[in-house]
Amino acid sequence: MIKIIIKLILLLAFVFFFGFVFYVFSGNGQSESNFIIEEGQSVNQISKNLYEKKLIKSKFVFETWLWLKKSEDKVVAGVYNLPAGISTRHLSNLLLLGPGNSQQSITLIEGWTRQMMADYLAKNSLSDDEFMSLSASKKDWQDDYDFLLDAPESASLEGYIFPDTYYIDSQKGVESLIIKSLNNFDQKLSEDIRQEISNQGKTIFEVITLASIVEREVPSLSDKKKVADIFLKRLSADIGLQSDATINYITGKGLVQPSYADLQIDSPYNTYKYRGLPPGPIANPGLDSIIAVVYPASNPYYYFLTTKDGEVIYGRTYEEHLANKEKYLD
Repeated sequence: MIKIIIKLILLLAFVFFFGFVFYVFSGNGQSESNFIIEEGQSVNQISKNLYEKKLIKSKFVFETWLWLKKSEDKVVAGVYNLPAGISTRHLSNLLLLGPGNSQQSITLIEGWTRQMMADYLAKNSLSDDEFMSLSASKKDWQDDYDFLLDAPESASLEGYIFPDTYYIDSQKGVESLIIKSLNNFDQKLSEDIRQEISNQGKTIFEVITLASIVEREVPSLSDKKKVADIFLKRLSADIGLQSDATINYITGKGLVQPSYADLQIDSPYNTYKYRGLPPGPIANPGLDSIIAVVYPASNPYYYFLTTKDGEVIYGRTYEEHLANKEKYLD
């Protein structure tokens, strides 16, 4: 009986040992990934984050491997660019060596134009000229990204550079940033959203153009859905969008209420002067604005304004809208 127990123990030890070795040396099956370790994070928190991102197969194995290496307190904080299919052993080695100085975090904000993004990149030691040049024409990218196909031939990447935080290798420059942002856009624009756009008889370009206006008009998702419905009704009724955001795009002023002179500017982006959508996006919208245009919230309003405090006031008629302007803006 004792011999049998010993054999079982040895068998279990054998299985555990080779299972442990398998987890340590086998790859995680994931594509190239970015991972952040904050200063002061414990090994338990790091392993939890790695496991949730499916970068390790077992928290126990990861923590035990570091314990065996007597390196639990030697993990280096920073931004890591992890290669595809990395093993626990390789991953541990990288985390103990540190990320080096080539990785940097770039955060692109919802509603920024390409030029705003370029200005931000220049402040972060990246080439604004290269960014503007590489994003100047959709034709350079449409073979790899089919969502660009319905945009006019003259279109740039304005509207498609998805706002988010990206971790890039400084040596690879802004091209890798644009690729990551387009990949992100491709992923965020799900098949359900694309199918709904098609069902509505719209193009992705039209949706992104309107979403960019909605993005610059109001901040919250609930207001975005209402405003999107207002704009869609106005388009359907052949009423001018009369969007202050498009005027600010022309002037670069960012006023809550553009001046009378601004409203007279002769530009195809002047939606007070010309009906329908402007020639293209006026900014790069986030997912909420895209969803708002695809899934608007039906309401009885045809007008709205935003106060200096950011409150959105709605009106059913032009007379009601004028009264709201006198009350909240004058």
